Amino acid sequence: MHSLAGKRIVLGVSGGIAAYKAAALTSKLTQVGALVHVILTESALQFVQPLTFQALSHLPVYTDTFTEPDPHVISHIELADRADLILIAPATANVIGKMANGIADDMLTTTVLATKAPVMVAPAMNVNMYNHPAVIANMDKLTAYGYRFVEPGVGLLACGWIGKGRLAEPEEIVEAVRQWFASDETRQTIREKDLQDKHVLITAGPTREKIDPVRYITNHASGKMGYAIAEAARDRGAKVTLVSGPTTLARPDGVEFIAVESVQEMFDAVMEQLPHCDIVVKSAAVSDYRPKHVAEHKLKKGDGPLDLVLEKAPDILKTIGERKTKQFVVGFAAETQNVLQHAQSKLERKNLDMIVANNVLLEGAGMGSDTNIVTLLTRGGEQLALDKLSKRAVADKLFDAVLAVQEHRPLQDLS
Repeated sequence: MHSLAGKRIVLGVSGGIAAYKAAALTSKLTQVGALVHVILTESALQFVQPLTFQALSHLPVYTDTFTEPDPHVISHIELADRADLILIAPATANVIGKMANGIADDMLTTTVLATKAPVMVAPAMNVNMYNHPAVIANMDKLTAYGYRFVEPGVGLLACGWIGKGRLAEPEEIVEAVRQWFASDETRQTIREKDLQDKHVLITAGPTREKIDPVRYITNHASGKMGYAIAEAARDRGAKVTLVSGPTTLARPDGVEFIAVESVQEMFDAVMEQLPHCDIVVKSAAVSDYRPKHVAEHKLKKGDGPLDLVLEKAPDILKTIGERKTKQFVVGFAAETQNVLQHAQSKLERKNLDMIVANNVLLEGAGMGSDTNIVTLLTRGGEQLALDKLSKRAVADKLFDAVLAVQEHRPLQDLS
C-alpha cells in the first residue's frame, strides 16, 4: 500500500457527533507515517478534547486563530503553507457552507482559505441536510474549486434518521488519502505526454432505462473506473471526451463531458464522437435490455404479478467494433464466473483490440470500490494480470498497454 510517511496532513475537525471518529482517523494516519496537525473548531470542542488528538498525533492541536504558540510564525499561515493535504473530517453543513463562500472566521476556515494545498472533504450530517439544495450547491461549488470529497455512508444516523450522511469510516478515509497521494505522484512522474495529439473517447457509469415516469432499470456501476481513465488520459496529454451515465462523481477538469441517461442516449453520443477519436475505452456498464413499452403514467399496484416485457437495447460496443476504422477499441468484461473465457469471447465477438476482465465478486474489484483487480487481454493473444491497484493506477496501466500493443512491444514488459 502507498506510504504516507512524512506527508503533512492538516486535519480539520468540525462540530458534529462524528467528531469522535476523527480520533481514530488521527491514529490511523499517524500509524502509517503521516504528520497530522489537528485543528478543532469551537463546536468540535463540545464533542472532543484537544488532549485526545495531541496524544494520538504527538503534535500540538490548534483551536483558536489568535493563540500563537510560536511567536516566530503565524500559525494558520504556517499550516496552510506547509500542508501537503488539508482534510476536513467530519465536515458539517456549516463548515462546507463557509468554505464554499470564502468565509474565514475561525482557525480552520482561515487556514483553508490561505492554503494552496489540495483539500479533501468528508461530509457528515443529517440526511435531509445533506440533500438540501443549499448544501448540494455548496458542495458543487467546492468541487468546481478542485476540492475532493469522500462520500458519506448510508445507514442509521445519530439523529435517528436512516439515509446518507454518516461519516465514512476512518479506514475508508485513509484509503482515499493514500489514493490521492498515489495518483498525484503518478501524475508527477509522467514526464512525457505520450498521448499527445490523441483523442480518447471514454464511456463511464451506469445507464437508466425507464419503466414509467418514476421507475427505471439500472445497475450498481459507480463510474469510478471510467472517470479515472479520463483523468489518466488527460494527464498524459490526450484530448478527452467522457460520455457518462448518472453518477455522484465530480466531473473531471479539462475534459469534454457529455451527460447521458439511457442506452440510446449513450449510443447516439458515442456514434457522433466515434469518427473523430483515436482510442475508445468503453467502461460504462450499460443495460443489455430495456422495457419494450414505457408507461406514460406511474404504474399502479395490482392484485397479481406485473409482467414487464424487455427488449434488447442497442449494443454500443458491438457497433463500435463494426464501424471502427483507425480506432483502437478497449472494452470491459465484468464477470462473476469463467472470467477469462467470457472476456476472450467478448473480445472476438465484438471485434475489440483489447479487453479488461475482472471478477466483480472479488473483494476490492467490485462496482463502487476504489480499487480494481483486472487482467488485460489483447487481440494478439497476450494477457497481463494486475494485482489489486487503485483505479487510477489501473487506468495508467491500461494506457501503457494500449501504447505497447500499438508499438508492437510485449505486455510482459509492463509487469
